[in-house]
Amino acid sequence: MSGAPTYPVGVQTAAVELGPAEIRRRAEEALELLGPHCLVCPRACKVDRRAGVPGLCAVGRYALVASWFPHFGEEDCLRGWSGSGTIFFSGCNLRCVFCQNWDISWGRSRGVVATPERLAAMMLELQDRGCHNVNFVTPEHVVPQVLEAIPLALEGGLRLPLVYNTSAYDSLDSLRLLDGVVDVYMPDFKLWTREAARRYLKRADYPEVAREAIREMHRQVGDLVLDGRGLAVRGLLLRHLVMPGLLEETEAILRFVAEELGPGCYVNLMAQYYPSGKVGQGGEYREIDRRLRREEYSEALALAESLGLRLDPRSRAEGRLLARAG
Repeated sequence: MSGAPTYPVGVQTAAVELGPAEIRRRAEEALELLGPHCLVCPRACKVDRRAGVPGLCAVGRYALVASWFPHFGEEDCLRGWSGSGTIFFSGCNLRCVFCQNWDISWGRSRGVVATPERLAAMMLELQDRGCHNVNFVTPEHVVPQVLEAIPLALEGGLRLPLVYNTSAYDSLDSLRLLDGVVDVYMPDFKLWTREAARRYLKRADYPEVAREAIREMHRQVGDLVLDGRGLAVRGLLLRHLVMPGLLEETEAILRFVAEELGPGCYVNLMAQYYPSGKVGQGGEYREIDRRLRREEYSEALALAESLGLRLDPRSRAEGRLLARAG
């Protein structure tokens, strides 16, 4: 089977339907968030990124891209048979001590400078390579730059669904400018309590911000919709990484999903945690300096199933793999 286009005949992606002119208007509004006091994300660093001054994210006026390629490690409904067209942005607005992309997220010199023209060219390159979607990874701090590039990509022939792959530490101002632009939101809801967020993400307000952001994402796109080939075309795909010793966090998050977003919300319950980042460096985070135990993931999976959540097939597969691993 061929790669692009991936939408059923007669169905347009959100950005195509909205059109370049409206997205340009949104981009101009978004650029006002960059400076003179940056308010693009909840950090509100208040530096003039529009003048090139980097915020905590280590990014100034233009986005930095660490890599872009067809990615086959995403959920089946995104990777399909030709890959998800991932664009990995450098920098991050969180400081997760267990970060598995440490060099990209915290590095201050990694990545190529992506002007709007360069970023649009990356999107079109991924489409030409047959990818099923364009997948923006860690875009929370570069929403204005993404919005600048999308009209150029549309005028160049981009017709792929746009995926917003985020930590969920997003500002509502940025998300509202993406309404009608993004097809698939893919937030990672990490932790539930302020105490855990303060310790492991270095941001105590993360849980409240994430809840509001995810509600807004769900309001915009609803539950995940797949086409006749099983590819995601619109909706919310929520990820949650189960962490060692933090099952109470997982339980609270899953109950939030079931009660506030509904059992139709598509959830990927992930088991691939491993010590990384600052974990294991000096013993400060010894309590999470281990792999997830089989019984921990089994308990989380059982809870998700008891709540009637719509689980990604990989969630059950990971449970079987852990069981075999003993």
